[in-house]
Amino acid sequence: MKDGFDSIIMIGFGGPTRGCCRRYEECPGEAYCYVEGIVGQRSGGPERIREVAAHYEHFGGVSPFTYFSQKQAGALEMALERAGEGVPVYTGYRFWTPYVEETLAEMGRRGLRRALGVILAPHRTKISWEAYRGAVASARDELGGVAPEVEFLETPWHTHPGFIDAIVDRMNQAVPVAGGGMRNAKVVFTAHSIPVSMARASSYEEEFRQTAALVAQKLGLSGYEVGFQSSPDVPPGTWLGPDVTEVIGSVASGGAKAVLVVPVGFICDHVEVLFDLDIEAREASEGAGLRFYRAPTVGTHPAFIEMLSDLVRAKMKGSGN
Repeated sequence: MKDGFDSIIMIGFGGPTRGCCRRYEECPGEAYCYVEGIVGQRSGGPERIREVAAHYEHFGGVSPFTYFSQKQAGALEMALERAGEGVPVYTGYRFWTPYVEETLAEMGRRGLRRALGVILAPHRTKISWEAYRGAVASARDELGGVAPEVEFLETPWHTHPGFIDAIVDRMNQAVPVAGGGMRNAKVVFTAHSIPVSMARASSYEEEFRQTAALVAQKLGLSGYEVGFQSSPDVPPGTWLGPDVTEVIGSVASGGAKAVLVVPVGFICDHVEVLFDLDIEAREASEGAGLRFYRAPTVGTHPAFIEMLSDLVRAKMKGSGN
């Protein structure tokens, strides 16, 4: 039997924080370098970089993703401690510091040798699950024997009752009871759009729709809509749709008076929630004469953190902890 896990690493996309990366002699801003690291040298890259980086200027040029995901890591560490499984929980990101390699190096310096990897994405596709695994593998190759071994939590949780209950509670928090609650709001579930070719090769869209259906069932909703968000401005049909703003327009033409947007594809707030929904989707709603509500992401909701704790402890138990 293998030795048990001595640590957890939560792996996510990342978001720009204060501190020049010194990539350029004259700093263009953290957001620019962050987006450039994602877009790279693709066709249309410079224009797309400037467009997306401008979204961050609404929030001081940075993102709260690191703050919120590290709060989730701290909440999970405390939940494991309460359950008698006291191991440290770290975060590592693909596109900003602390990068996965930085985190694994620090874990190695602290003498940690076997980590459980938790990917911060509820729905599986190449650019989340496979890319995050690849980032870990590449980092371990670079670090050689310094990095701990990493085994991943494989159990799907997009339909887990803890995730569903946390979303339901967040939705109930979002809509004022005095205004008739969710009975008077059309619900639109959202997830990040991905290329259609990638969607065909993964379970991403199916898993997203399963999450939406279970939440709606839990609430007893007679109907709801799904939409996608945050796709680049590329020719029609190449990314999953419809876009959430299109769905909002359809909802308005159907006679609704209010809309509740629920970002079930995101587990903590960052700019793609705060800008694409709280600004763009809100503007689309108000322009269509709809009251706009947005459910908070699950974040550190107790049901969600307890779900992660339960899944992690089950994996640890089966691994000799």
